[in-house]
Amino acid sequence: MDSAERGHANQHAYRAWAAEEITWGIFNVPERGLGVLGDIAGLDVIELGCGTAYFSAWSARRGARPVGVDVTPAQLRTARDCQAQFGLWFPLIESDAVDVPLRDSSFDLAISECGASLWSDPAGWVPEAARLLRPGGRLVFHTISVLVTLCLPDPGGHAGTHLLWSQHQRYRRRTGEGGMQFHPGHGEWIRILRANGFAIDALHELYTPPDSQSHPYYELASADRARQWPIEDLEWRI
Repeated sequence: MDSAERGHANQHAYRAWAAEEITWGIFNVPERGLGVLGDIAGLDVIELGCGTAYFSAWSARRGARPVGVDVTPAQLRTARDCQAQFGLWFPLIESDAVDVPLRDSSFDLAISECGASLWSDPAGWVPEAARLLRPGGRLVFHTISVLVTLCLPDPGGHAGTHLLWSQHQRYRRRTGEGGMQFHPGHGEWIRILRANGFAIDALHELYTPPDSQSHPYYELASADRARQWPIEDLEWRI
């Protein structure tokens, strides 16, 4: 992420914290049209890979008791700045999502919006989510569509309309700053989730809303492409 993208990320954090409506992904698909979260008032919620913790903030405003977990100090500093600006406080923990220093069976809902669900090995973070959830707890996570990933050029640029990679080549994808993203196919997600005791409730393949414009900083897919093919996946597991 270059300086312009960092600046955009900080601006996005403040805008997201100020927003009243819950949305998903880089094109802000409204939660109200999906109904994935439902009523979360009174629930203990953990956000795995919370980044600047705007999802935790949205949860807190709806009566939940969130805890945000992220491995990146800079992201958590921005999250704490937002807490101070908006007067909304909840715990923020610096930790890898595969080894969270909290007790078993502490939460009713685990959420990840392109946090651990994108940047952590699912062989590690999914079992950790299962450990942290109470019996009957839910896991809701959002990540980049594998269809986008297979069409992304390296080292950067928007996804096109032709496959450039095999599925095996893109399970792990190195990013420009030495990071690693994880892109299991749907079958592999099902295998990992079922192996950790999750039942599959729903999979939403997200398209861009009709009035969206191409994103100025994130090179993933143009708005036009994202209206034709799914750009992100939103999965709901119990």
